[in-house]
Amino acid sequence: MIDVITFGEALYRLTPPNFQTISQASSFDYFLGGSEANTAVGLARLGLKSLWLSRLTDNALGRRMAEALQGQGVDTSRIIWTDQDRIGLYFMEEGAPPRDSQVIYDRANSSMSKINAHHIPVDLFQPNYARLFHTTGITLALSGSALGATQRAWDLARSRGYQLSFDLNHRQKLWTAEACNSASQPFLETAHLIFIAYRDAQNVLAIDGTPDDTLRELHQRYPQALIALTQGADGASTVNPAGEIRHQSAFTAQPIGRIGGGDAFSAGFLYGYLTDADPLRWAVATAAIKYTLSGDMPLITQPMVERLLNQQAGTGVIR
Repeated sequence: MIDVITFGEALYRLTPPNFQTISQASSFDYFLGGSEANTAVGLARLGLKSLWLSRLTDNALGRRMAEALQGQGVDTSRIIWTDQDRIGLYFMEEGAPPRDSQVIYDRANSSMSKINAHHIPVDLFQPNYARLFHTTGITLALSGSALGATQRAWDLARSRGYQLSFDLNHRQKLWTAEACNSASQPFLETAHLIFIAYRDAQNVLAIDGTPDDTLRELHQRYPQALIALTQGADGASTVNPAGEIRHQSAFTAQPIGRIGGGDAFSAGFLYGYLTDADPLRWAVATAAIKYTLSGDMPLITQPMVERLLNQQAGTGVIR
């Protein structure tokens, strides 16, 4: 049995070293990223069985991507291969205050953006084959056909009795808040688990108020779901279908690599949820560990997170 199927696009990130701007750079460091791929890696690193479903161009870049994910323990056997299209890229300039970091996407016409509902492997969604299906608003934003493919996969997972997990994960460079809100509603209304950043609740769902007020409004709109609201340095909170609110403060972390922190959060949460551990504490701790690691993927280990949960990390001891 697979614990979690994740569905989405992976990309290569190219970043100038040593906080250089792109105009300064003569070389780039490259990393593999992508929200659902990152979450699949985090789950595999924590000991669960994860499968990443996506569409990739069959060339050296695509094969390298699949091999990298497989090397982290992710099942890549159901990738949909094509000899057309391309692998998506994005460039990131890492800034230091007062200079902001900058992202430039180069992902138009990628193989995943060209996916459609007919590409979804119906035979993958067998009863009792997987426990949970996870995707994000980023996948919905790639194209109209990608939205249709996601809805098809979601409906198949739902019909087979899988738990459903949705991270709103709005990306302003991909689509407007209004478009994100409209397309996301069918997923939010049927998800068992919802992940949403406080800023997205405000900007996309037009919910005003404190985090607790926001959680109460989210519970009113989506009463069927366990909802996790991330609040950056203020930690995260949940509201369950009974309307009970919990809060978890953030663990102090030196932010070496902030990209992928939300994906690490979802991986930690799903791990706790599926193993009867405390999902909120595991999520916040996993995200904190990810912040200390460069790159996009949460290359964490279970003992790393457990030490932080037991307040044994950051002591200065060489291990």
